[in-house]
Amino acid sequence: MDYSTNITYLFLEGHVELEKYRYFYFVITFTVYTLILCCNAVVISVIYTNKPLHEPMYIFIAALLCNSLFGTAAFYPKVLSDFLSEKQIISHGACLFQAFCLYTYAAAEFALLSAMAYDRYVSICKPLQYATLVKMSTVKKILFFCWFVPSCEIGISIILTYRQLCKFKLNRVYCSNYTIAKLSCGDTTVMNTYGLFALAIAVVPPMTFIFYSYVRIIYVCLKNSKDFRRKALQTCFPHLCILTTFSCTACFEVINSRFEGNVPHIFAMIMSVENMVISPLLNPIVYGLKLQEISKRIKRLIWKRKMHIFAD
Repeated sequence: MDYSTNITYLFLEGHVELEKYRYFYFVITFTVYTLILCCNAVVISVIYTNKPLHEPMYIFIAALLCNSLFGTAAFYPKVLSDFLSEKQIISHGACLFQAFCLYTYAAAEFALLSAMAYDRYVSICKPLQYATLVKMSTVKKILFFCWFVPSCEIGISIILTYRQLCKFKLNRVYCSNYTIAKLSCGDTTVMNTYGLFALAIAVVPPMTFIFYSYVRIIYVCLKNSKDFRRKALQTCFPHLCILTTFSCTACFEVINSRFEGNVPHIFAMIMSVENMVISPLLNPIVYGLKLQEISKRIKRLIWKRKMHIFAD
């Protein structure tokens, strides 16, 4: 049968090994997604409703959490519905749209992390120039850049991938651009080349800038007092924690999808979704607990709710 002319739906075969315990996995996945929604929403609302937190550092944190909600919205609803469905299928167009959202989320995450590194760099290394260099107008431009450039970059990649398909089975629980490209008819050299270029642009400049920023921060910290180093570490630790976890899981996903090493399928599949579990869940927890201004207001919010319940 010639599928190159009539394939409009794809089968997500990553669910096959989960079929036996799919209701169990549904409960676990639903719980994780609920926690992600609640934790991110609480921190975002605390930042939004407290004017003292309307500063660049906290605005960047809120933007990072909004990006997590965007990425998880493209992933969890479809996965949850598939756990309850007899057949795990998705239209070609919807598959490309999901890939666009997930890749844009990942690229924007790196961009936002580099923006946060810039904020910490100026705050610690050039404190007297902070108000000039990190104005609200500058913050708005940075945030626009963090989402607009990745969406354009990934959009071009998706357009290149949109072509007739000769195969219809994805060995995944979600759609990724590279796996869709491998189903395409004809030569995929241009798609693969641009994909590597887009990957390099999305990762290398942000990571290089983050590395430079923290080298400068460490240099300044070594020249100052212990109290200065403690305060600097307190504000930088959450950022470094999030950066490390996101980079490691993203690195594994890229290596696994591009080179397909001899990794057990079930392990590779679990690791491939870690970016949609660890970072979105860890971000609000780390920032909510480690940054005193946020944790203090969250505790105050919880206390007010308790008092209101007891008053009723």
